Amino acid sequence: MSVPSFHRHFKDITTMSPIQFQKQLRLQEARRLIISESTDVADAAFRVGYESPTQFSREYSRMFGFPPKEDRKRLKGLI
Repeated sequence: MSVPSFHRHFKDITTMSPIQFQKQLRLQEARRLIISESTDVADAAFRVGYESPTQFSREYSRMFGFPPKEDRKRLKGLI
């Protein structure tokens, strides 16, 4: 299968590109680490493959609607 064909089939099934899908998985794993394991935000970012905590925080906020630290406080209050 060619790369363009793979991307087209992948997007048909997931409604996102492979890169967007990978980013979503990484951010969800970081969120799990931050909330359930009380991992430091910068450490969670590095553990899921981000080199820049600033970039991680920006993408996390875009995906979940809150910065990581604020999201942790908000979600811990719900549990």
